[in-house]
This record gives sequence, C-alpha cells and structure tokens, in this order.
Amino acid sequence: MTFPHYRLPQSILWLLALLTLCWGFNWPVVKTVLTVMSPLHFRSWGLAVGAASLFAMARLGGLPIRVPRGAWGRLTVISMFNVGAWNVLTAYGIPLMDSGRAAILAYTFPVFGALFSVWLLKERLTLRRGAGLVLGIAGLALLLGTELTAVGRSPLGALLLLGSAVSWALGTVVMKRSPVDLPTTSFAAWQLTLSFAPVFLCAVLFERGGFSPLPLPLWPFLGFLFSVFVCSIFCYWAWFKIAAVAPVTISSLSTLMIPVVGVFSGMLVLSERPQWTDYAALALVITALASVLIPPRAAAQAASAEF
Repeated sequence: MTFPHYRLPQSILWLLALLTLCWGFNWPVVKTVLTVMSPLHFRSWGLAVGAASLFAMARLGGLPIRVPRGAWGRLTVISMFNVGAWNVLTAYGIPLMDSGRAAILAYTFPVFGALFSVWLLKERLTLRRGAGLVLGIAGLALLLGTELTAVGRSPLGALLLLGSAVSWALGTVVMKRSPVDLPTTSFAAWQLTLSFAPVFLCAVLFERGGFSPLPLPLWPFLGFLFSVFVCSIFCYWAWFKIAAVAPVTISSLSTLMIPVVGVFSGMLVLSERPQWTDYAALALVITALASVLIPPRAAAQAASAEF
C-alpha cells in the first residue's frame, strides 16, 4: 500500500489545527484536575459525557449507530487500545511528571505508528516521511533533554506514558487494517462507550473519593469542564475523522505539534519558563510536519493542473 503524493484536504488541515490546540492545552489542564480528583473518576466523566454527546449528535444528524454484524470483536479491540488503555495509562502517568514532558513521551506515538503501519499495513515509509519522522522525534527528544533526570526519578511515569503511545499507535493501525463500517461520530461514540464500562468499574472498586466535580476548586473545576466537554467530544471526533482519512504514517506524524503546544501551554498555566531547547524543538517539529504535509513541487503542479 503506497501513498506517494498524499496530502491532507484543507478541511482536515483546519480540523488538525484545532485538534492540536485543544489537545495540546489539555495536558496542563489534566494535571491541574488530577491534583484534586482521582484519575479514573475523572476519566469516567470524560468517557460518559463524550459518548452521550456523540450519540446525540449522530442521532440528530440522522447517522446510523447500529454496529454492523460481526464487527463487535474488532470494535472492542480498537476501543480498548485507542481509548481505554490510553485514558488509564495517561491518567496515572501525568501526575508523576511535568505535564509538557509527559506529553512528549506520550507522543512518541508516531514512531510506533509508523513502524506498525509498515509492518501490518504495508505502508511505504518514503524518504520524505522517514525524514519527517526523524526530525519530529529529534524535536521531541530535544524537548525532553533537560528532563532526563526527572524521568529517571519517575520510571513508572515514563513507562506508563510510553505504554499509552504504543497502545494508541496499535489501535490506530488496527482501525485502518480492520475498519468498522460506521460514520465517524457513531464510531467515536461506541469507542468511548465500550471504554467507559471497565474504567468506571475500576474507579468504583479501586479508587476513593466521589464522582461529583462540584467540590473542586475553581481552576480545577474549569479545567474539568474544558477536558470533559471539549476534549472528550470534539477532540475524539476530530482525531477519528483524521485517522480515517489519512494514512497512518501521515496522521501520526501530524500529531507532533500537540506536545509542543502542551509544553508551551504548561509554561503559561504552570508558570514554567521556556529554554532555547523549547524553541529549537519547535523549529524541528514544524519542519517535520512540512516534510509530510506539503506535497512535492511536481505533485503540487500536477494537482494544480487538474483544476
């Protein structure tokens, strides 16, 4: 399977930009919420509200929501990797590290996504995409550079976040290899629903504290609202839309700006100061994105000629 001159449609690029800003900003927001709320209680809210809202959107839009016969097995597998494991591993990993650096580790996802897609989907790792992968990971490594000591102090946090990256990558590849014939909205709603059940059950059995967000202090409460009502609805829908349209290598590389936004929003929210490495990493990641999202000149001229 090859995609020699693939480029994302402009509507998807706008969707990607909004997704990057929302998901990037969500990293320090989640860390703020998790200082006062149990991880799985918090994730249960996000999954429940997201699933209910997406089902409502599908119903209002007249979209089919019935799962095709024979698709329940692969839908469950995709949901556990894409949503369930990701939510649990990041919820427990983020409090152990700085939010921006936690985002960096979680977004090693493109490395695993590219490798899994070459192995399982037979996608071609072209020179441009390979260069983009190397540049993007170099940028993330540079951002992480000054935090290596901190990671060493929290090996559990690092392992949890790397595990979330592997899980997300594998779920995305399985989703491309064994697609479920559902509209994006319904597909996202079912994934959140199937992930909610085990997360909620574990929250009840193994965590203390109540589910109500009303006792939360002001800023964690506002962060709770943003994460639950923006990220759990819009971001999941947007990601599954992008992942359904683009090859795995490109869709995964396109997420590399999210941890950069996470680092800089962490500086804003948590009063951290940027270093030269942050700016250098930003340049590397932008170059990585350009290498895979901007088509070669010959392909661009051919596309223009078609119109």
